[in-house]
Amino acid sequence: MVITRLTGGLGNQLFQYALGRALANSQRTILKLDVSAFETYKLHAYSLHHFNLRAAIASPSDCARFYSSSMTKRLRRLAARLVGNPYHTVKERTLFKYDPSQFPRTHNLYLHGYWQTEKYFNDITSILRSELTFKTMADPVNADFAVQIQQKTNAVCIHVRRADYVSDAQANAFHGTCSLDYYRRAMTKLADSVVNPHFFVFSDDPVWTRANLYLDKPATFVSHNKADHNYEDLRLMSLCKHFIIANSSFSWWGAWLNPNDNKIVVAPKKWIQTPESHPNDILPPSWIKL
Repeated sequence: MVITRLTGGLGNQLFQYALGRALANSQRTILKLDVSAFETYKLHAYSLHHFNLRAAIASPSDCARFYSSSMTKRLRRLAARLVGNPYHTVKERTLFKYDPSQFPRTHNLYLHGYWQTEKYFNDITSILRSELTFKTMADPVNADFAVQIQQKTNAVCIHVRRADYVSDAQANAFHGTCSLDYYRRAMTKLADSVVNPHFFVFSDDPVWTRANLYLDKPATFVSHNKADHNYEDLRLMSLCKHFIIANSSFSWWGAWLNPNDNKIVVAPKKWIQTPESHPNDILPPSWIKL
């Protein structure tokens, strides 16, 4: 059994699921999802139930096999030396870094981290593209947008992430936000490469985006989906043909979920603000870094 602990927003949950699925497949065992963090974590909600996943929700007794609050760390280490411990908890060592050496080859793993690189799941891309399809039907408004994006325009997705990256001092110090200069250069690059682009702009701060993002090409601002319908925005983003993403895992998955090999994806070269945590592995090699 592989259990992956889910936390964070939808993009983080998708990375956590992808690694869990990859390890469960390689060990030929089942995958379960620990969603208990959302009992106290109120910034985001569990959102993977909108997808066609092959994973059950882990019960408290499932998770207790890997960690029991009634047993101290010293006692657990002693028990492991005496009788062996078939249940292993793996906490991510370094953010944004591919490190397969941290996973013991065992059927029983509990995963605690963000795991933000496709290198962990490149071997099961076809499986993930099948499972990470949307089972929740689009409402009429989003269905109409889907038709515009897929059939009526040469759609380029622009995602602008602000919200907690601006309002939360800790998040701002770590993530920062993509500059207007980045978006201007990215739009120029796409306009030079794509015939008759139509920009579809997605953001958690649509008022700021409308006021500050200058677009000299046809553009549609998609701002009707609220936080509890973030999967609808992700679905629409993934239907676009090309992408300008923010330094956001939500952005990342919007681009990745599109299966077109010829898509152009422009991403910020500076993914985070802290130089000691340079994200070497988060951006696929085919994506353009600006």
